[in-house]
Amino acid sequence: MAVKTITIDMEAYRTLSRHKKPGQSFSQVIKEKLGPVKTGATFLAGLKQISISEDTLNAIEKVVRDRKKSPLTHTKL
Repeated sequence: MAVKTITIDMEAYRTLSRHKKPGQSFSQVIKEKLGPVKTGATFLAGLKQISISEDTLNAIEKVVRDRKKSPLTHTKL
């Protein structure tokens, strides 16, 4: 496996070290905390693994339609 050397400041190192379990490499900590890259393809692959009933899809569509009609909006922080 190829490796790459990176430079991080001491605060980042201490943060990473706090998450490291005995016997775990820093690479494993980073992958565990940040996870795999999320793409449209991975999303679609995940959708193919679940089944959603027609009733559930209709209920979701109704909620989305109802929210669009609502005069309430969220506040941007």
